[in-house]
Amino acid sequence: MDVQTLASRLEALGNESRLNIFRTLVRAGPEGLAVGEVQARTGIARSTLSHHLHKLIGVGLISQRRERTTLYCVVCFEVLDDTLGFFQAECCADQRIQEESAA
Repeated sequence: MDVQTLASRLEALGNESRLNIFRTLVRAGPEGLAVGEVQARTGIARSTLSHHLHKLIGVGLISQRRERTTLYCVVCFEVLDDTLGFFQAECCADQRIQEESAA
């Protein structure tokens, strides 16, 4: 993953409301939640919620699916894993390079 993509995702999560929405959806699991349920659990006004959801969709952290008249929001867990994995992969990289150079 490139740093620009990572920065966009982190920027989206850097907003308290979006972080709260994302956390709510992560806790809900792979089935996601109806938009109305996200609104009820977070207390964010529908018009504001829509704006925040579109930001999270735009960076690939969540997706939406429609079932009849209900719109569901779902975390893209693979994208979440990639985002967190970026930092895990970078962990101690300089130390490993130094150890390899010394060997």
